[in-house]
Amino acid sequence: MARTKKKNFVLDTNVILHDFRCLDNFEENDIYIPIVVLEELDKFKKGNDQINYNAREFLRQLDAITDDNLFTTGTFLGSGMGKLFIETNIGSQDRISEIFPERIPDHRILAAVLDISERNDKVKTILVTKDINLRMKARAIGLLAEDYINDKVADVYMFERQHKTFKDIDSVLIDNLYAYADGVDIDDFNLDSPVNANECFVMKNGKKSVLARYNPFTKKIKKIDKQICYGIQPRNAEQTFAIEILMDPEIKLAALTGKAGTGKTLLALASALKQSEDFDQILLARPIVALSNKELGFLPGDEKQKIAPYMQPLFDNLSVIKSHIAYGGSEYKNIEEMQAGKKLEIEALAYIRGRSLSKMICIVDEAQNLTPHEIKTIITRAGEGTKMIFTGDLQQIDSPYLDAQSNGLAYMIDKMAGQDLFAHVNLLKGERSKLSEIAGTLL
Repeated sequence: MARTKKKNFVLDTNVILHDFRCLDNFEENDIYIPIVVLEELDKFKKGNDQINYNAREFLRQLDAITDDNLFTTGTFLGSGMGKLFIETNIGSQDRISEIFPERIPDHRILAAVLDISERNDKVKTILVTKDINLRMKARAIGLLAEDYINDKVADVYMFERQHKTFKDIDSVLIDNLYAYADGVDIDDFNLDSPVNANECFVMKNGKKSVLARYNPFTKKIKKIDKQICYGIQPRNAEQTFAIEILMDPEIKLAALTGKAGTGKTLLALASALKQSEDFDQILLARPIVALSNKELGFLPGDEKQKIAPYMQPLFDNLSVIKSHIAYGGSEYKNIEEMQAGKKLEIEALAYIRGRSLSKMICIVDEAQNLTPHEIKTIITRAGEGTKMIFTGDLQQIDSPYLDAQSNGLAYMIDKMAGQDLFAHVNLLKGERSKLSEIAGTLL
């Protein structure tokens, strides 16, 4: 007899820690949660990180829907949805132990998947996990396994492509872009491909060329002028594009992507300092991804001392800016005063939870290490008059459960593309040094 179209999905702990609302995303299929997953979630309840919050929220959600059927015949999750089961049977544990002798939660989850698939041989049973190694182990013993792809980005190649270049533009229109500061109506151009709101590009006609951006508020294409921010001046077209969008007060959400050494964080910080008089505070934050899977607790010192090594790259960028401006000059003094008065703060991302981010520039560095839900949580903290800037390198993802398609930075850029308040620039050319550029390209 053929298997039914309905499926059974068995969730690993990391799926829940990644998205505590994951139960809503399996449509009419049934969901199984091995009891060992609840044991693991219990270990994550305490703490201030996003995964701790996700663990608590999921357990609250589970408590709200729990009834006597959850451990037997299953509990319906709602109209158009399947049932939820807590799987307590691990009868296949001995067979799993013959292949994987180590007694760890992952192997207990595999035993649960094997039990469920054998009891329901007419229904396809699939393990859902963000752990690549666990997926490989499952497939090695004939079990179906897949990644949690609800929030994956389809087109990751957008982060490898160069900016658009429009050729054979009417030379008169290029002259008009130079002549009129507010730009030229987009309808006057016959572009061979559409452009998004705030997209930056190059327009050419023979030897004539211009850097330009489409302004969705005016419906015009305008010329981009090079701007110097606190001694930092752009060295290529993409860096010029980046400063353009970062300095525009109409753009409330900006994203800079690119490999190491392309100047993402430096440009974001320099532009923020240039606009400091328009905001109450500049906040630089980055997520902490613990080294070798160790928590901060193993480091000596108080909270500030524990996070200092993780924040050092942000201080390094501030030092670079200081080296480009006159010592004792007005800009140098402004930085010193902002730091002393806490108008310029460098903080671990976990410590800004619950804050109301009003009338500030908030720069989130290493955003590729955030989940889509974490990105959403941060952005929804933005109050009136706040500008948010996210920077990251999709080639340097440190979280073991995120990749180029599923990280929060890529997800945000994919979903926000085309919105009038949003802009994204992909930086391709390394400017830190020749050595950095070669290493970023070849290694």
